[in-house]
Amino acid sequence: MSEPLKLLAVAPFGNELALSWSDGLEQFLPLEKLRKACPCAVCNGEPDVMGRGEMPARTYKPGSFELKGYDFVGGYGLNLKWADGHATGIYPYRLLRSL
Repeated sequence: MSEPLKLLAVAPFGNELALSWSDGLEQFLPLEKLRKACPCAVCNGEPDVMGRGEMPARTYKPGSFELKGYDFVGGYGLNLKWADGHATGIYPYRLLRSL
């Protein structure tokens, strides 16, 4: 059985977020792309019991693409905090790797 993937380091780098992974991969993800990929219910809607849901209209304002901070969430995700006050998205490591 292989070792689970771990996020070793995170660092804001201009308009990107640099990620360093346990398998040696380094990623530089544009902040705008990260914000637009936010997986939270506010950004993506919340499905009903049948799995149906509507995608809410997203609007961005000054600060929407400016990263103010981040927290590791368990061993599986990263919570990003944006300058416009949005901070509810937990980005699972699988999502980050796919961006």
